[in-house]
Amino acid sequence: MTGTILALAGGVGGAKLARGLAGVLDPGRLTVAVNTGDDFEHMGLPISPDLDTVMYTLAGRANPDTGWGVAGETWSFMEAVEDLGGDTWFRLGDRDLATHVLRRRMLDRGKTLSEATDALAGALGIRHRIVPMSDRPVRTVVETDEGTLPFQDYFVRRRCEPRSLTFRFENIDSVDPSPGLAAALADPELDAVVVCPSNPYVSVAPILGIPAVAGFIEARKVPVVAVSPIVGGRAIKGPAAKMMAELGAETSALGIATHYGARIDGLVIDEVDAALAPDIEASGMAAHVARTVMRNEEDSRDLALETLAFAAGLR
Repeated sequence: MTGTILALAGGVGGAKLARGLAGVLDPGRLTVAVNTGDDFEHMGLPISPDLDTVMYTLAGRANPDTGWGVAGETWSFMEAVEDLGGDTWFRLGDRDLATHVLRRRMLDRGKTLSEATDALAGALGIRHRIVPMSDRPVRTVVETDEGTLPFQDYFVRRRCEPRSLTFRFENIDSVDPSPGLAAALADPELDAVVVCPSNPYVSVAPILGIPAVAGFIEARKVPVVAVSPIVGGRAIKGPAAKMMAELGAETSALGIATHYGARIDGLVIDEVDAALAPDIEASGMAAHVARTVMRNEEDSRDLALETLAFAAGLR
């Protein structure tokens, strides 16, 4: 492939593959469009968890133990908030706090989320393009057996304990893709779309739910390939497997293939799930077996190369 690649990403898993793609593609050839359905305002600050995870990962600053947050983080701010009786269920580290404060300042001065992201990524030395899925707010809401919860209340405050019944994305039908995402979709040099191994229900679904993105996928002229976030029946990171089970889906790479269906042309699955490849291909979707667990940068680059080669074979 000599053209451009569009990657759709959520948090930790998406960020790791994005890092691999950035390691094997020249700047200008990769756009990473990131979910903003998780975004919310906390303590008066605009928090973009998935954007920040992708940004810190590509900058080489992500916490290696958690995959999110900043390496070498300190917590003096949160300790002071706690001493004053403040709410500490969503923790903002001292280094991470700088990102949110500067984003707040830029948005208050009339900058878009795309412009703020460009400025922050540039300051971190990131040469590849990271864009929000939209500059307009889309908020993920979780319907649970305990009632309706904003996503961060469900995910962080309640630690995904309530049973999920369905997910909805407020305003999704009326939002446009960000200028960066729209440009990537319209690029005549676009070779493929890569759906990173992010949660398909709450990280990828908001991006695919934007009407212009959904229209592009339906009428696509380039291959769309996904990497399964489920390995051996378990999620590598996060609650994807729990959500699948609660929603009645098969908790496997085959379940991921069924979920995406005609929206993708091929699925990369892990070696431990190789026996599922024939069933995936019987559904009319191509399957490719590879090592998908990314423990380090070399793993991320290897998976990126495998995924790009797989996509090239589907053109």
